[in-house]
Amino acid sequence: MRTFQSVFAGRLVVYLELRRSLGFRCHDPVFFLQSFDTFACQRNHTGPLTQELALDFAMNNPHSSTNYRARRYQVVRHFSEYLAAYEPTTPRLDPKALPHSHARPPRHIYTDDELQRILDEARRVSPKNPVRGLTFHAMIGLAASSGLRSGEVVRLGRGDVDLKTGILLIGQSKFGKSRLVPLHSTTLGVLRNYAAVRDASLPDCKDAAFFIHAGRRRYAQNTLQRVFAGLAFRAGLRGPKGRGPTFHDLRHRFAVKCLVTWYKAGIEVQGMLPALATYMGHVHYSDTAYYLKATAELLALAAERYQSWLERGEVTS
Repeated sequence: MRTFQSVFAGRLVVYLELRRSLGFRCHDPVFFLQSFDTFACQRNHTGPLTQELALDFAMNNPHSSTNYRARRYQVVRHFSEYLAAYEPTTPRLDPKALPHSHARPPRHIYTDDELQRILDEARRVSPKNPVRGLTFHAMIGLAASSGLRSGEVVRLGRGDVDLKTGILLIGQSKFGKSRLVPLHSTTLGVLRNYAAVRDASLPDCKDAAFFIHAGRRRYAQNTLQRVFAGLAFRAGLRGPKGRGPTFHDLRHRFAVKCLVTWYKAGIEVQGMLPALATYMGHVHYSDTAYYLKATAELLALAAERYQSWLERGEVTS
């Protein structure tokens, strides 16, 4: 974990250690509190953790979503409650200052052409460092073909990727669940090629991460998301500002592609949803329904299946 340097440094270290000891998953709090520590240093902040400081930090990026700002604010607010036990001058932060929206934004289902354009841009992302482009190409391709979350991609360790069998071990991901994910042979070929180039380019790298950058360290989740947004912009799928198609939408594409494939093969889709939920790491297969956006192709296949059902006389008037 990166060293904290702000006026809150000592308390931040102890706070995160306490959370770990209590069994809390600390990925988001660590990332946000590291960013908060940097923000406080840049502001030369020396006083208590105020409402103004927390709000300024949460809203520092004008292009971030409402919910992302709310998450940043709530992480700092929870830390301030801990801080107040030791530093009574710490004011109580308003829990409703930045409310979280429960409305789910519409998702973008990438077409084959759109995905290929993003993959092509990934290979060209850094002309002076082709390994970097190869890495992003592999990470994006892996997510598109397996439905992995961005955090699951960057947290993959070398021991989690069996390059012989094509089985991934996704350990202790969302909801504290672990699962095995078999890969398609073409995806496995991409990962094998990436691993060979990685090891040849950085033979002395000791980091346990599967995907590493030139600094011989694991990629951060927000770096992958940020670079992906830039690739989508260069592929003509996003504007220079505001929201647009995201890395997470690759997961939606994967789910819809599975349904389309099953419909075309004549497989009973309803019976396959629990298997899809397990593959994607959901606790309940009903959670998977959120990913199944009705695309034109999916609706056409469903209508065709229903018409065939009617013609066989399986529905009576």
